[in-house]
Amino acid sequence: MQPKFVSELAWRQAEFLMQPIYIRIIDRIRQQSEVSTWKVSYEEVRDPHPINYLCLESEDKQLKFDIWDLCYQVCFLNYDGSHSELESRIVEVDTSSIDLETGAIDWMLLDNKAKAVIANIFDNLP
Repeated sequence: MQPKFVSELAWRQAEFLMQPIYIRIIDRIRQQSEVSTWKVSYEEVRDPHPINYLCLESEDKQLKFDIWDLCYQVCFLNYDGSHSELESRIVEVDTSSIDLETGAIDWMLLDNKAKAVIANIFDNLP
C-alpha cells in the first residue's frame, strides 16, 4: 500500500527521507537484536506487492512487523502503523529532520525516532 501525499513536494520529501530512515531502522533492529532473547530474521514477500518483514521468534511465539510501516512511523507525523491508515487519509511528512534551507538530513533526529519505534516493539514483546 502506498501513502497518499498532499503534494508533489511532500512526495519528494518522503522519497528523500525513506532510504536514510530505512538504514536507521535496520541498524536499530540490529542493535536491539544483540541484547534481546528473541531471534530476529527477515522475510520478503513479493505478492501482491513487495513487503519486507521483521520476524521475531521466541519459544512458541512468532511476530511479524512490516518494515515499511516502521519507516512510515518515522517519516510521517501521527502515523499509527497500519496500512488501513494509508488508504483512508493523506499522510503528512515530518520535515523536522530536513534542513529546508540546505537540504541536509538531521541524522541524529532520524536515529532518535527510529530508536523509539524499534524500542517500542522490543519493550512490548510478550
